[in-house]
Amino acid sequence: MAKVVVIGVAGDDRLWMADLDAGTVTQIPTPTQGPLAAANDLRVNGGATVHKGVNLAVVAASSGSVSGGFMDG
Repeated sequence: MAKVVVIGVAGDDRLWMADLDAGTVTQIPTPTQGPLAAANDLRVNGGATVHKGVNLAVVAASSGSVSGGFMDG
């Protein structure tokens, strides 16, 4: 099973595709039709949070803050 995640960060209209098996993250073009386009429109224009098949996602200021315990206490 491929492990690919599409990521959008609040306040940023861009979308990213993370291929977890390959260890890569690539910006993808803004979708113009289909379910991904509809979901992206909801998050960009409606402020919605859309998730499917992901059970943890957290935004951090830097990679150092992740290893530094930014979620502790």
